[in-house]
Amino acid sequence: MVGKGSLTHNGRAFKAKNVKEDYTQYNIEYCNENIKSVYHELFDKALERYNEKQTRNDRKINNYYEKIRTSKQEKLFHEVIFQIGNKDDMNAQSENGELAKKILDEFMKNFQQRNPNLKVFSAHLYMDEETPHLHIDFVPFVSGSKRGLDTRVSMKQALASMGFKGGTKQETEWSQWIASEKQELAKVMERQDVIWKQKGTHRKHLSVLDFEKQEQEKEVQILTSQKEEISQKIQEIQKNVSSETKDLKRLQGKKQEIQQEIIKLSTDKKATERNIHVIRENPAWQLPEPAALTTAKTYRDKKAIPLLEKVKEALVAALVRNVQLIEAADKLKQQVERLQRNINYLEGRVRQVEEKNLSLSTDLKDFERLKSGLGEQEVNTIIEGQKAAEMCLTVPKQYKKTEVSL
Repeated sequence: MVGKGSLTHNGRAFKAKNVKEDYTQYNIEYCNENIKSVYHELFDKALERYNEKQTRNDRKINNYYEKIRTSKQEKLFHEVIFQIGNKDDMNAQSENGELAKKILDEFMKNFQQRNPNLKVFSAHLYMDEETPHLHIDFVPFVSGSKRGLDTRVSMKQALASMGFKGGTKQETEWSQWIASEKQELAKVMERQDVIWKQKGTHRKHLSVLDFEKQEQEKEVQILTSQKEEISQKIQEIQKNVSSETKDLKRLQGKKQEIQQEIIKLSTDKKATERNIHVIRENPAWQLPEPAALTTAKTYRDKKAIPLLEKVKEALVAALVRNVQLIEAADKLKQQVERLQRNINYLEGRVRQVEEKNLSLSTDLKDFERLKSGLGEQEVNTIIEGQKAAEMCLTVPKQYKKTEVSL
């Protein structure tokens, strides 16, 4: 719980009616520093740096302690009280009271280490009241500030520096920090076989603002999940596009090779046509007129038959080459058709991928709009909270001692 912060009462400079003086000797005082000395220790150097930068005297701060004391935004210090159980199950004069003292003592010894931005200057464990309890007084501060002193008093920023960032009215920095410290106390209790009996804290009614906030959180969670799925799909699509683009380029290269073959065949066809023209027109391929006094047998043996043999050879060669050209042309035609089909398919796939990528990009833009509307910090808080909630596992245990409340 939050204490009022009565330093004179905590130091027992005066004793309230509920204090049992015979048991005051069992109290533990961890520290009890003068708060003004603590302010000098924490802020004097930062105050000096701040004043050196000021060009006007009215903006300089003469006494930082007095400035905070009269401030309406910050308090000089804060107090928190930790108590285990109540006067019935953890009475200070009982055996369980001694156990509570042992637990609170162990909890307190690590408090400053857990909370480096909360300067503890007064801490007492009391055994002279009905129930053992711990008063801790501290000055919250933040370093590296860009506003005012570079080291200054700030409860909100001190907790934020330790990782506690508020989200809603219920989940403030303070409430998150208190919950964390209760968990630390519960761990110490568990080591002593004392279990924290958590009372129900369910809120039956939510304000309109909180309801809208919860709906937005749900939407953020959904969009976050969608974003992760979209990112994975985009990666898969990019891999597919890269692979299919390579295949498309390879097929286009193959198509060019075939087109070169077709050009070559076309060249061979033209050469054949030129040879046919030569055969028709060149005198060497013509049967000459018989000379005077040439016998039929001589003309046949020396002119007709040699020419006929030459024609036969040329005809056979032309027929063979023609068959080869027809077969090659058919094969190339089939390859071109097959490659064209593959190219058409891949071009269609690329269009589909581009359309899908555009759709996924639209989803991502919607997520960015939501993040812009809610604020990046709040969205990140919701995301981290959801991840943490998903990782939580409840494991039933057997306990030896009575459950108590904090």
